[in-house]
Amino acid sequence: MIPRKLKENIEAHIGKGKAIIVLGPRQAGKTTLVKTMFSAADKKVLWFNGDDSDTRELFSNTTGARLGALIGNAAIVIIDEAQRVENIGLAVKIMVDSYPQTQVIVTGSSALELANTIHEPLTGRKFEFNLFPFSYGEMAAYGGELEERRLLNHRLIYGYYPEIVTHQGEEKERLLSLCNSYLYKDMLAYQQIKKPIILEKLVQAIALQVGNEVSFHELGQLVHIDPVTVERYIDLLEKAYVLFRLPSLNRNMRNEIKNGRKIYFFDNGIRNAIINNFNPPAMRQDAGALWENFCIVERMKALHYTAVSVNRYFWRTHQQQEIDYIEECDGKLSAYEFKWNPEKKKKIPRNFIAAYPESATDIITPENFDGFVSPPLKKN
Repeated sequence: MIPRKLKENIEAHIGKGKAIIVLGPRQAGKTTLVKTMFSAADKKVLWFNGDDSDTRELFSNTTGARLGALIGNAAIVIIDEAQRVENIGLAVKIMVDSYPQTQVIVTGSSALELANTIHEPLTGRKFEFNLFPFSYGEMAAYGGELEERRLLNHRLIYGYYPEIVTHQGEEKERLLSLCNSYLYKDMLAYQQIKKPIILEKLVQAIALQVGNEVSFHELGQLVHIDPVTVERYIDLLEKAYVLFRLPSLNRNMRNEIKNGRKIYFFDNGIRNAIINNFNPPAMRQDAGALWENFCIVERMKALHYTAVSVNRYFWRTHQQQEIDYIEECDGKLSAYEFKWNPEKKKKIPRNFIAAYPESATDIITPENFDGFVSPPLKKN
């Protein structure tokens, strides 16, 4: 069993009078995580699965009295795959308000976000966490840092989904199956997208532009839809944990790009499966983009699991000066360039340093990336 860093965060919030919501992409390990924390044989733990019709009936249209009879003396109530339960947010609200001595834990895929069934009823009544596929830090802690560094090229291509990590030799087949079976399932089910082929073409077009600034207008022209629909689909893809946007930083200079955005994938393996390219980095023209995506998403996991909140940006001017990635924390900027090939020199642009003289800067390479993607950060 590969330990998950989120476990400590969840344990620290148990018994504080709010529901604990664990969201994340399908197959990221949410059910496995909760099972490692609570035994189904424990009489004080009630476990419900939203895939069961009986569970859906129990929680879909219920009352406080019925829930009270159901909970009894249970100390923990777990509702797994909660996205399958209609009105689950209202049922959890009733339990939190009426039975504060009972800890409610809910796990769900992106459908909880897409169907908006959890947020509004639980305003002020929940702690929310995201569980992503395995992180570099988790795997280094499990198998050793030297071994994980040795596997860096492999991770750039196949990513960190638990099913992929634990089935060596079957990565390509399982990634393609994962894409076909789960990637768009929640979006198609809950958003009634009429032309899934357009969605797939859009994701492929985005996958080919990782690390580059993207234009909704140009993407729309490529797949023959309007820019408004492109933005809507991208918003849904973010909520489905397929990809995420990075906005441009615009503060001091007239020639800074104001409304730019770059798009990255939550997992390199998924991105490569979308374009059906599993060649090793040495045989690819997009190795630099894979490295950039890897570093940014692994940094994001590390910050989330350590409860450190930052604003994330990239920086570019109309004269094509650029910085790959910028973090803002407590008013301080930290700028990073990602360099996969050590023979290619990269420098932080002088214009940026002049405009933001108090900023920290660094170049992240395969030689020094460990501290960036798995930093010893303190919780806020």
